[in-house]
Amino acid sequence: MSVKLRNNSILTAAFLISGMHAFEAYSQTALKAESVTTTKNTTANSHYVSNKAPLLNNHFIKLPIGSIKPGGWLKNVLVLQKDGLTGNLGEISIWLSKNDNAWLNKEGKGAHGWEELPYWLKGYANIGYMLGDQKMLNETRFWIDAVLKNQRDNGDFGPMVEKGAGKRDLWTNMPMLWCLQSYYEFTKDPRVIPVMTKYFKWQLSIPDDKLLEDYWEKSRGGDNITSIYWLYNRTGDSFLLDLATKIDKNTANWRQEGNLPNWHNVNIAQCFREPATYYLQSHNKADLTATYNDHNLIRNIYGQVPGGMFGGDENSRKGYDDPRQAVETCGLVEQMTSDQMLLGITGDTFWAENCEDVAFNTFSAAFTPDYKALRYLTAPNMVISDAKNHHPGIDNTGPFLMMNPFSSRCCQHNHAAGWVYYAENTWMATPDNGIAAQLYAEGEVKAKVGNGTEVTLSQVTKYPFDDQINITVNTPKAVNFPLYLRIPAWSKQAVVKVNGKLVHVTAAPGAYVKLTNTWKNGDKVTLQLPMEIKVRDWEKNKNSVSVNYGPLTYSLKIDEDYVQKDSKETAIGDSQWQKGADPKKWPSYEIHPKTAWNYGLVLDEKNPEKSFTVVKKSWPKDNNPFTNGNAPIELKVVGKQIPQWKIDQYGLVDILPVSPVVTSEKQTPLTLVPMGGARLRISSFPVVK
Repeated sequence: MSVKLRNNSILTAAFLISGMHAFEAYSQTALKAESVTTTKNTTANSHYVSNKAPLLNNHFIKLPIGSIKPGGWLKNVLVLQKDGLTGNLGEISIWLSKNDNAWLNKEGKGAHGWEELPYWLKGYANIGYMLGDQKMLNETRFWIDAVLKNQRDNGDFGPMVEKGAGKRDLWTNMPMLWCLQSYYEFTKDPRVIPVMTKYFKWQLSIPDDKLLEDYWEKSRGGDNITSIYWLYNRTGDSFLLDLATKIDKNTANWRQEGNLPNWHNVNIAQCFREPATYYLQSHNKADLTATYNDHNLIRNIYGQVPGGMFGGDENSRKGYDDPRQAVETCGLVEQMTSDQMLLGITGDTFWAENCEDVAFNTFSAAFTPDYKALRYLTAPNMVISDAKNHHPGIDNTGPFLMMNPFSSRCCQHNHAAGWVYYAENTWMATPDNGIAAQLYAEGEVKAKVGNGTEVTLSQVTKYPFDDQINITVNTPKAVNFPLYLRIPAWSKQAVVKVNGKLVHVTAAPGAYVKLTNTWKNGDKVTLQLPMEIKVRDWEKNKNSVSVNYGPLTYSLKIDEDYVQKDSKETAIGDSQWQKGADPKKWPSYEIHPKTAWNYGLVLDEKNPEKSFTVVKKSWPKDNNPFTNGNAPIELKVVGKQIPQWKIDQYGLVDILPVSPVVTSEKQTPLTLVPMGGARLRISSFPVVK
């Protein structure tokens, strides 16, 4: 049994779980440095809620919400969301209306009540917790109080949606359970535990032929299991393990060899983790392997593109695997969430790599730079973003490429969780009472380590736009604990210093540097991750190439023309909004190209990386690096236009021509910008012969 990972390397699932392998150790007076593939999960963290037996211990433990305070560009993104669509969706969305809302009714009756409210709340609330914003905290408390007060006598709660006689749709409650979990971690409100316990006892009473029968809930049962384990780790109630087994049994089969139960893009990104989640209880390595197999299957067929995702504009379809095929903003959020959870379960840095890939190169481009509008679909190659119907070029019928704050129902609400969940997982606790830096970002974390001493680790960095991370230890007294630094797979010559002195350790790419030390107040750790140009070949997709510099993928710089439209007139058909919602205050935008986009790259055949020049620019004053104009790093390269590569009959960029491409056009200097800042983008390039 094997698990396929990056760079075509093969590691057994057993190796991933078995623990830690040291490549080289270095010792000086108090500091021990070694390179390890992951943590040992044979013990549990003493200071944070960890998995109770018989559940396997996680390799990394998510810290309670509020432990991490982001800074730099990441905090700025959360503030933009607070001031933008996320923070003001309550005045737009009919689903967040407090009139006739099923989430506010004890019987679960009302015109408005399904996934939208908890989709939005799980991100909105956590942004409020993280920023300490009182308005957001008050609004969160309003909705959480309603859920807790309106539990029915049998234990059920939420909108009473049935999909068939006696078949209660449980999907609506799964994201709300996550809202309750975050709320409890932040407030310790004693009402949460008994409400969840009573609800799960009710779930256990549902006959199998009535349980998880509808499409969405059947696909997404893994989210329910995650909440069951969260509660079990706090109460130890054995019936919860019986319920988890029952839910797993009735969830769609994500263990099929060479197939998936459905090919809906969000379901795939959200549900492929289900077998690995249940693996914690089953101890069956085939469950863990199934999750890796699902990931590899979708990537091998539809994911031969940059940006960390796959072609699934609504559904992945045979023959539709070009980089112009898009993915939902919901799918991006769920993939990043899956990556974060799987990083904890497996300890495999691959999932951190993929999370960064999606976040930096695809997710940020799904929004206008001010986070006041978003689009349903985003693709690696996308040269127009408008209100037209592009079906069947994309699977959806309607204005699904429009940047519109009134549109997209699911993504309109679910997008809120993307960046805040990312911020929550920048640091994780470890089983040996240490802490791990996972997703590098400016900010600070407060955590109990070693003997229980609470320390604050402050991180200063402009990663991923800069290669240096500076960490300062603030502690009331000297304390011994291990500090883990993730070394990205692309970083070949990472350098570690402690208090300015070089640490002689082999920092293996795709592993961790483990620094065990008696840390004192003011100790400083410096990690440098030198970035290099990497040209990636996509042989399965017309021999195209993409270009990376460190964790960032680069796209052709296309001048973007934003054309304002009426949000009500350009919304997707099933969108609904409140009567007083003002489209003038919340406009939508088409984005059209003002410059040519149909270029292939002229590359040195033997050393393609030498074809590029790196240009570093000043940091943007508004602290928002994910825009074309603000890009702190650009790449210069030469290309040629390919006249036959045009907009097709569906209004989309035509499919890639097969490389190498012959063209008689003159060479032209081109500028490439970070893919995540390019709302219009060519990220998979033809190569000119």
